[in-house]
Amino acid sequence: MKGSRDLKFLLKNLEPKRVPGEHVFATVSEATLVTLGTIPQLIFREDESITVIVTKDEAEEFSLHFESVWGLITLTIHSDLAAVGLLAAVTDVLAQAGISTNVVSAFYHDHLFVPITKVSEAISLLRNLSKSTVE
Repeated sequence: MKGSRDLKFLLKNLEPKRVPGEHVFATVSEATLVTLGTIPQLIFREDESITVIVTKDEAEEFSLHFESVWGLITLTIHSDLAAVGLLAAVTDVLAQAGISTNVVSAFYHDHLFVPITKVSEAISLLRNLSKSTVE
Protein backbone atom coordinates (compact mmCIF):
# COMPACT_ATOMS: atom_id res chain seq x y z
CA MET A 1 0.00 0.00 0.00
CA LYS A 2 1.41 3.35 -1.06
CA GLY A 3 1.48 6.27 1.34
CA SER A 4 -0.10 9.63 0.63
CA ARG A 5 1.70 12.62 -0.88
CA ASP A 6 -1.24 15.01 -0.49
CA LEU A 7 -0.07 17.56 2.09
CA LYS A 8 -3.52 18.71 3.19
CA PHE A 9 -4.67 15.10 3.61
CA LEU A 10 -1.53 14.23 5.58
CA LEU A 11 -1.85 17.22 7.90
CA LYS A 12 -5.57 16.65 8.44
CA ASN A 13 -4.91 13.01 9.38
CA LEU A 14 -1.65 13.20 11.37
CA GLU A 15 -3.00 11.34 14.41
CA PRO A 16 0.12 11.78 16.56
CA LYS A 17 0.63 8.96 19.03
CA ARG A 18 3.00 8.87 21.99
CA VAL A 19 5.24 5.84 22.03
CA PRO A 20 5.91 4.73 25.62
CA GLY A 21 9.39 5.02 27.04
CA GLU A 22 12.35 7.32 27.32
CA HIS A 23 14.81 7.39 24.44
CA VAL A 24 18.36 8.64 24.07
CA PHE A 25 20.87 9.31 21.32
CA ALA A 26 24.35 7.93 21.96
CA THR A 27 27.52 7.43 20.00
CA VAL A 28 29.21 4.05 20.03
CA SER A 29 32.20 2.24 18.61
CA GLU A 30 31.84 -0.63 16.17
CA ALA A 31 32.70 -3.06 18.99
CA THR A 32 29.98 -1.64 21.24
CA LEU A 33 27.49 -1.76 18.37
CA VAL A 34 28.18 -5.48 17.98
CA THR A 35 27.55 -5.90 21.71
CA LEU A 36 24.21 -4.07 21.40
CA GLY A 37 23.07 -6.47 18.67
CA THR A 38 19.49 -5.79 17.64
CA ILE A 39 18.71 -3.46 20.56
CA PRO A 40 19.04 -0.04 18.81
CA GLN A 41 15.91 1.43 17.27
CA LEU A 42 18.16 3.27 14.83
CA ILE A 43 21.78 3.02 13.75
CA PHE A 44 23.35 5.77 11.65
CA ARG A 45 26.96 5.94 10.61
CA GLU A 46 28.56 9.37 10.33
CA ASP A 47 32.17 10.23 9.59
CA GLU A 48 32.81 10.97 13.26
CA SER A 49 31.04 8.06 14.89
CA ILE A 50 28.10 5.66 14.95
CA THR A 51 24.91 7.10 16.44
CA VAL A 52 22.32 4.82 18.00
CA ILE A 53 18.88 5.51 19.43
CA VAL A 54 18.10 3.25 22.36
CA THR A 55 15.89 3.43 25.42
CA LYS A 56 17.33 5.19 28.44
CA ASP A 57 17.27 1.90 30.34
CA GLU A 58 19.28 0.18 27.60
CA ALA A 59 21.80 3.03 27.53
CA GLU A 60 22.27 2.75 31.28
CA GLU A 61 22.53 -1.05 31.10
CA PHE A 62 25.36 -0.78 28.55
CA SER A 63 26.95 2.30 30.19
CA LEU A 64 26.40 4.48 27.11
CA HIS A 65 26.93 8.22 27.49
CA PHE A 66 23.96 10.39 26.53
CA GLU A 67 23.18 14.05 27.02
CA SER A 68 19.38 14.25 27.08
CA VAL A 69 16.23 12.17 27.23
CA TRP A 70 13.62 12.21 24.48
CA GLY A 71 10.03 11.18 24.10
CA LEU A 72 8.84 9.61 20.86
CA ILE A 73 5.77 10.64 18.88
CA THR A 74 4.70 8.70 15.80
CA LEU A 75 2.60 10.39 13.14
CA THR A 76 0.34 7.44 12.38
CA ILE A 77 -0.70 8.66 8.92
CA HIS A 78 1.02 6.61 6.20
CA SER A 79 3.04 9.19 4.34
CA ASP A 80 4.94 8.52 1.14
CA LEU A 81 8.69 8.99 1.51
CA ALA A 82 8.45 11.46 -1.40
CA ALA A 83 5.75 13.59 0.28
CA VAL A 84 6.73 17.28 0.28
CA GLY A 85 6.06 19.72 3.10
CA LEU A 86 4.74 17.47 5.87
CA LEU A 87 7.81 17.58 8.06
CA ALA A 88 8.35 21.26 7.32
CA ALA A 89 4.84 22.07 8.57
CA VAL A 90 5.12 19.82 11.63
CA THR A 91 8.56 20.98 12.72
CA ASP A 92 7.63 24.63 12.09
CA VAL A 93 4.70 24.40 14.52
CA LEU A 94 6.93 22.78 17.13
CA ALA A 95 9.77 25.25 16.53
CA GLN A 96 7.41 28.20 17.02
CA ALA A 97 6.63 26.73 20.46
CA GLY A 98 10.34 26.33 21.22
CA ILE A 99 10.25 22.54 21.02
CA SER A 100 13.35 20.88 19.61
CA THR A 101 12.56 18.03 17.23
CA ASN A 102 14.67 15.22 15.81
CA VAL A 103 12.87 13.42 12.99
CA VAL A 104 13.26 9.89 11.69
CA SER A 105 11.32 8.91 8.59
CA ALA A 106 10.66 5.24 8.04
CA PHE A 107 8.73 3.53 5.24
CA TYR A 108 5.24 3.94 6.73
CA HIS A 109 5.47 6.77 9.25
CA ASP A 110 7.43 9.76 10.47
CA HIS A 111 8.70 9.66 14.05
CA LEU A 112 9.47 12.72 16.15
CA PHE A 113 11.85 12.72 19.08
CA VAL A 114 11.11 15.69 21.34
CA PRO A 115 12.39 16.51 24.83
CA ILE A 116 10.68 14.15 27.27
CA THR A 117 9.18 17.09 29.18
CA LYS A 118 7.56 18.46 26.00
CA VAL A 119 5.79 15.36 24.66
CA SER A 120 2.29 16.27 25.84
CA GLU A 121 2.62 19.85 24.59
CA ALA A 122 3.93 18.64 21.23
CA ILE A 123 1.04 16.21 20.79
CA SER A 124 -1.44 18.96 21.63
CA LEU A 125 0.15 21.31 19.08
CA LEU A 126 0.13 18.60 16.40
CA ARG A 127 -3.52 17.78 17.07
CA ASN A 128 -4.37 21.48 16.77
CA LEU A 129 -2.46 21.65 13.48
CA SER A 130 -4.44 18.69 12.23
CA LYS A 131 -7.79 20.16 13.32
CA SER A 132 -7.01 23.53 11.74
CA THR A 133 -6.09 22.06 8.36
CA VAL A 134 -8.79 22.62 5.75
CA GLU A 135 -9.04 20.01 3.01
